[in-house]
Amino acid sequence: MEYSILDKASEIFSQLIHYPPRMNDGDLKILEKFVVMMFNRSSEAGGVEKDRLDLFARNGDALALPRVQCPNHPEAILVEDYRAGDMICPECGLVVGDRVIDVGSEWRTFSNEKALKDPSRVGDAQNPLLNGGDLTTMISKGTGAASFDEFGNSKYQNRRTMSSSDRAMLNAFKEISTMADRINLPRNIIDRTNNLFKQVYEQKSLKGRANDAIASACLYIACRQEGVPRTFKEICAVSRISKKEIGRCFKLILKALETSVDLITTGDFMSRFCSNLGLPKQVQMAATFIARKAVELDLVPGRSPISVAAAAIYMASQASAEKKTQKEIGDIAGVADVTIRQSYRLIYPRAAELFPSDFKFDTPVDKLPQL
Repeated sequence: MEYSILDKASEIFSQLIHYPPRMNDGDLKILEKFVVMMFNRSSEAGGVEKDRLDLFARNGDALALPRVQCPNHPEAILVEDYRAGDMICPECGLVVGDRVIDVGSEWRTFSNEKALKDPSRVGDAQNPLLNGGDLTTMISKGTGAASFDEFGNSKYQNRRTMSSSDRAMLNAFKEISTMADRINLPRNIIDRTNNLFKQVYEQKSLKGRANDAIASACLYIACRQEGVPRTFKEICAVSRISKKEIGRCFKLILKALETSVDLITTGDFMSRFCSNLGLPKQVQMAATFIARKAVELDLVPGRSPISVAAAAIYMASQASAEKKTQKEIGDIAGVADVTIRQSYRLIYPRAAELFPSDFKFDTPVDKLPQL
């Protein structure tokens, strides 16, 4: 009986391979018996409930293929382990299918490409900022005798058919990413900086200026446009470009792109400066209030927001238990001690009006340093 069903099922399967799957009721019954027989054998080892053998559809001529599922949790969504090639039930951990073939993309390194950061078989990810879309050709060095000269040196190395403009922009993008990483800037800042650099580079409005200086100025502008401004000194520290050169490029870029940036205020730096100094929230709020009040009362005309913020932090810290010196604040804010003292002297005479009403003084106002 079993051999008869097997023979007939084999004949039907061979027809399905060469012809469209149009089967009559007799063929369907034979295949059902064949499947039931196979599942009966597997059920002896722990198997599958017979009432779930609704494998064939009779609404036409189509053949409904069985769905891979866990016998204990048929409704569970299986998890695929791509490394091992297993399909696992998340409910009980049963390996339902093994040696699953991965039909996705291949990501490996080959030949002399082991040092590349992006181990891609068919090239790097497309970069829309590059004119060529980064659809470049790479020639890898060979390993045969023809790949070496008479001195044993390799004749060929990885070469890309990339235009000089794309190469310059790619180098600038790498420098921008490096600078941003050094001062912990998020990805959206990097993307905006890259776009700014591309616009400036394509307009050729800053021709003759170093690309590193342009990239540094673009990073400074992007930080201000995204609401997380950085000082010129902070950009200088990670770019090795002078403050004067970055300032020149900054003005030229704003003029060339016909754009503008919001004016920086003391509040833009207060949170970061206080956090880096390890000051508590109460001192930070007091320093923010002092700086804002000093500007409203016009006590610091012509002073930069950074120096006013530093002076406000110094005053608030001296009135609290968490006292900080001028040098400590100056190192974080990037301003000299004398700059802090000059701004502090302007706001000290009206110190009593500058503190918030709920501030808890550790040192009274009349005991604050007079400098």
